[in-house]
Amino acid sequence: MKLNRHEILDILSCFALDSPVEAVDSYGRGHINDTCVVVTLTGNRYILQRISTTVFHNVPGLMDNVRNVTEYLKVHGKSGMKVLSLVPTADGAFYVHLDSGYWRVYEFVENSLCLQEAANDEDFCESARGFGAFMNDLAGFPVEKLCETIPNFHNTPDRYRIFRKILQNDPMNRAKDVEPEIEFFLAHEAEMGLLEGERQQGILPVRVTHNDTKLNNLLLDKETRKSLCVLDLDTVMPGLSLYDYGDAIRFGAATAAEDERSLEKVTMSLTRFEAFTRGWLEKCTSLTEEEIRLLPLGAKTMTVECGLRFLTDYIDGDRYFGCRREGQNLDRARTHIKLALDMEKKWDEMHGIVERLKK
Repeated sequence: MKLNRHEILDILSCFALDSPVEAVDSYGRGHINDTCVVVTLTGNRYILQRISTTVFHNVPGLMDNVRNVTEYLKVHGKSGMKVLSLVPTADGAFYVHLDSGYWRVYEFVENSLCLQEAANDEDFCESARGFGAFMNDLAGFPVEKLCETIPNFHNTPDRYRIFRKILQNDPMNRAKDVEPEIEFFLAHEAEMGLLEGERQQGILPVRVTHNDTKLNNLLLDKETRKSLCVLDLDTVMPGLSLYDYGDAIRFGAATAAEDERSLEKVTMSLTRFEAFTRGWLEKCTSLTEEEIRLLPLGAKTMTVECGLRFLTDYIDGDRYFGCRREGQNLDRARTHIKLALDMEKKWDEMHGIVERLKK
């Protein structure tokens, strides 16, 4: 966190903890917010976070989203899952803005397990149940109360607009070396705009969406390995159910890492696709027929969109996504192209799975 213990204790003194602080240690593997675990003299644990203003430009709006959603879930949620609990400040607020940044504190969710990847199909299915239940519990929430914490985050046509602008400028003179990749994304542009088009027409309902449905944003019960609590609510905002479903498939049903260089290893596991779809349909019972019909397109759209973002960043000089080696963003773009192409090969099977599971 680049702060000393005395500075962190000063920050924590703003919050209504149950007793004085005994220990503070860095925590987790997140790359956006700075996170610590705090232990008080009574043995209770808390999570202290500094919210990234590099990624999130409207922290007050973000925190209003988190507060409104968590308060709603505590009253109206029917899934039985735990809900993140913000610790108030001494004056009743839910975050503080200091010279060192924006800070908040959550109660620690005990007896929990956080997985970085699914050990088996059931883990992946259980993540679908958790995220599906989260969305279903929020089906009655007035979505107009939420702000967009990252405007146009999953607006695929807007991602193409940005891509074309960067492509035209070509600041690093890289476009000439990635012509097949550029051709792939441009060839898919019309299809990738279908979901946003149905949203604009009012065919697809705008819901409360999580927008980062990776397995490590869901806690499992340590004993039962069942869904316990959804984490990382910073990107909760208005969107389509297909974004959350599709992004989970993109990340969790791929058979290789997102920067794998050996593309023959990159496929979409139909077994994992079926496992997640089963859990999603089981718990998110408020989905419309059109949302269910378009599940495969949701998976493909999120895969292509994410690959497009990686290629855009590569052409722009790797300004957004962190890279540990030269060409990593290009490798990421290529794995997503391969994953999308594999989905196209399995398109009829994907639709068949959805049809069978929805009954």
